[in-house]
Amino acid sequence: MPTAAITIREAYVEASSFLGKLGVAEAASCVELLLQHLLGCTRTELLFRFQEQFPVELAESWRQLVERKAAGEPVQYITGEQDFFGLSFAVSPAVLIPRPETELLVEALLHEGSRLFPQGAPLLADVGTGSGAIPVTVAHARPAWRVAASDISAAALEMAGVNAQRHGVAARVEWLEGDLLEPFIQRGIAPDILVSNPPYIPDGDLPALMPEVRLFEPHTALFGGVEGLDLYRRMILQLRQLPRIPTLVGFEVGIRQAEAVAAMLRAAADWDEIRFVPDLQGIDRHVLAIRVRD
Repeated sequence: MPTAAITIREAYVEASSFLGKLGVAEAASCVELLLQHLLGCTRTELLFRFQEQFPVELAESWRQLVERKAAGEPVQYITGEQDFFGLSFAVSPAVLIPRPETELLVEALLHEGSRLFPQGAPLLADVGTGSGAIPVTVAHARPAWRVAASDISAAALEMAGVNAQRHGVAARVEWLEGDLLEPFIQRGIAPDILVSNPPYIPDGDLPALMPEVRLFEPHTALFGGVEGLDLYRRMILQLRQLPRIPTLVGFEVGIRQAEAVAAMLRAAADWDEIRFVPDLQGIDRHVLAIRVRD
């Protein structure tokens, strides 16, 4: 562990080598984030401070951070932060860590929503909001839009509320506790845009998941039944219980699930268009359904 004779750069190299030998993915990037968290600085500031002496009073805290990462804990849970769409979100083991691919879903919803409602203030509803990354980002990016979000977990809604407060949109997002679309149905809320990134990993895939996911992220936010499609089936059946079918529905889906989810949507309503949005690996990761008719 660092002593009075070690620099911040040497602490970085030592920890990166230690974690790399344990097989930790992107060990150097993890160590950078942990150092930024410990020292309370940005990446640029960290690089400028590399030749400084490592603060000896932080040696024990540093040892604990590195050991937590060595044990497989996601760096986002250690630091309590994850960037999403240019914003920093608070995260904890109560919520799924926001993924980069979900940024593509938000981007598609913002684009299509602006096209479909150029003069209005559509109501966007996010189902299973977790950290609140989707509704908080939308509320931040589209001040005229109305935003609501639901989750079955009170702890998740509390975390989402923290993030809404952090980004100045707390007064513009309505939080509803309940299962899937039930809170909206019970209150007679008619979303113009419905979005969800539900649990979609097949139950049998648990042993194959990376330890960081399998051992630390909430299983209720990961697994969607034998095929991973249970939550889509339930939500799509609930669509007709809303006061009206949303104009735009956007779902994030797992690998090889896009067509199955699109088929469910086609069976549930008449849509003007259903299309897929690929992720950066070319996988059909999002399903968009558009219905402009009454």
